[in-house]
Amino acid sequence: MEWFQIPLGPLQTNCYILAQENGKCLIVDPGEESKKLIDYIQNKKLQPEAVVLTHAHFDHIGAVDQVREHYSIPVYVHEKEADWLTDPALNGSQYFMGGQHIKGKPADHFFSSEGDIAVGSFTFAVFETPGHSPGSVSLYFKDHGVAVAGDALFKGSIGRTDLPGGDHQQLLNSIHNKLLVLPEETSVLPGHGPVTTVGDEMDGNPYLNGF
Repeated sequence: MEWFQIPLGPLQTNCYILAQENGKCLIVDPGEESKKLIDYIQNKKLQPEAVVLTHAHFDHIGAVDQVREHYSIPVYVHEKEADWLTDPALNGSQYFMGGQHIKGKPADHFFSSEGDIAVGSFTFAVFETPGHSPGSVSLYFKDHGVAVAGDALFKGSIGRTDLPGGDHQQLLNSIHNKLLVLPEETSVLPGHGPVTTVGDEMDGNPYLNGF
C-alpha cells in the first residue's frame, strides 16, 4: 500500500490517499479544494472506494460531497459525529469560516465501536481516539505500519481541545492508550503538518512528557 499526503484549504488540512497496487484507494479527510484532489487522483489513475473521516470538523469535510458524488462512493464517520456533516454549528464552520457554512449530506456508514473493519477492498483497525472531538478516530493499517491519526497527535504537538466536545485529559488518554502502544516505527499521519513516528513522539513530544 502506498499513501499520498495532500494539504488542502487555508488551514492546510492533510488529506490522505491510501492506494493499493491494483489502483483501488481510500480518501481520508477531503478538507477542501475538490478539483485539486480529483485531478490528483485522476493523474495517479486511482479508483476511490470510499471517503473515511477521522472526525467531522469543517476543515476535514469541505470537499466530502463533491468527491462522494464524483465517484459515487460512500462516506464513513463515527456515530458520535453523525450530525456534524449537516450542521454548521457542530462542524464549526459557522464560527470559523466568516459566514461560509458547510452543510452537506449525512454520512452513509458510521463507526460505532473499535476493531477491524473492511471498507471496499481495504481492511484496517479503527481506534476511538476522542479528546480533540467526541468522535475522533485513528485508522491503523498494521501490515503497512501506518496510523492515520487525524487531529489527535501531531509532530511535536497534540490536537487542540478548546472546541466544543474537546477534553484535554481524554485526548492524552487516547494518545497514550491507543497510539503510543503501537510499534515505535509506526508512521503517524497527522491531520496537519509533517508525518512522524510513534517512537519520535514518545521521545520528543513536549505535550506527552510527564503524563
